[in-house]
Amino acid sequence: MDVNESNIQKLLNWTYDASIEGLPKMATAEELAESFQKKHDSTDKAIKALIRYQNTKASSLGFVTGLGGLILLPVAVPANIASVLYVQMRMVAAIAYMRGFDVHDEEVKTLVFVALTGNSAEKILKGTGLKIGKKMFGRKIFERTVRNQVTSESLTKINQKVGFRLVTKFGQKGLINLGRLIPLVGGMIGGSHDLLATNIIGNVAKDELFLGVE
Repeated sequence: MDVNESNIQKLLNWTYDASIEGLPKMATAEELAESFQKKHDSTDKAIKALIRYQNTKASSLGFVTGLGGLILLPVAVPANIASVLYVQMRMVAAIAYMRGFDVHDEEVKTLVFVALTGNSAEKILKGTGLKIGKKMFGRKIFERTVRNQVTSESLTKINQKVGFRLVTKFGQKGLINLGRLIPLVGGMIGGSHDLLATNIIGNVAKDELFLGVE
């Protein structure tokens, strides 16, 4: 794969659509969210359980060479990158859905992309007029203000920043993957990296970007 911003944007858009519309034998983000909500007596407990489950899944995908439906990807990417990105994207979209956000909105889609940058989320949003915190990202205030104030140009700018950050991230992951020349050690390194990254992404989505309060 030629890791550049154009390919990353194609990959992000395809993966988001796959997360919302579903892949063969895979639940959509909404179905995944509802399945966890049924098992827990509060949204917060359901989200925490979802993150734990997806951490394990992302880690195990470090050893997996493919995922159903990935053959339809618009760009050629390593299977481990595509599959882990799908798991992380669907997890974040499910968190947004559980917190009452409309995952079919472009603004929400962009925030899902931002979550994938993990600890860089605040930096990505800096300068766009959006500040991480309950004031801007509580669901009701988001619906009243952010949706009306954020322009398509702003969304494009944020998406470009996300793309640039992920190009760097995938480049670093490529270096990590060199460890897989020694299969067992490489698998352990890659799996641990994916678990840690997925946990950070899930918690950024839960605690900073998709809040169900004012």
